[in-house]
Amino acid sequence: MQSIILKDLKFYSYHGVFPQERRIGAYFIINVKITTDFTKAAFTDELKHTINYAEIYGTIKNEMAQPSKLLEHVAGRIVTKLFDEFSSIDSIEFCIFKENPPIGADNGKTGVEMNISRSEMEKLRRNMLIQ
Repeated sequence: MQSIILKDLKFYSYHGVFPQERRIGAYFIINVKITTDFTKAAFTDELKHTINYAEIYGTIKNEMAQPSKLLEHVAGRIVTKLFDEFSSIDSIEFCIFKENPPIGADNGKTGVEMNISRSEMEKLRRNMLIQ
């Protein structure tokens, strides 16, 4: 299996638990590694045999424009949307970091990571519907 990687995508967004975080905003850094089979594209040089990086970016950008309290929720929304929009994705490794979060410490960034396969995501969705 091969991977498509988008690294250090930077967005100014309005995510945070505190009202001022959602009002003032902050910078967020995203890294995403998508496992898919692009063997045919490697030999044909045809975009139709892989996933368009610009479309992946567009999906992430659209989701980052929707404020959330928790980075965990942002990660879950983006990963779900990527699986929904790109049927050839087998798994996703997703990291989101908030620069200078208000945690009472001098730090660069804090974030969450989500690594999930399509089958794990489908199982989670089924379980959520049952509850």
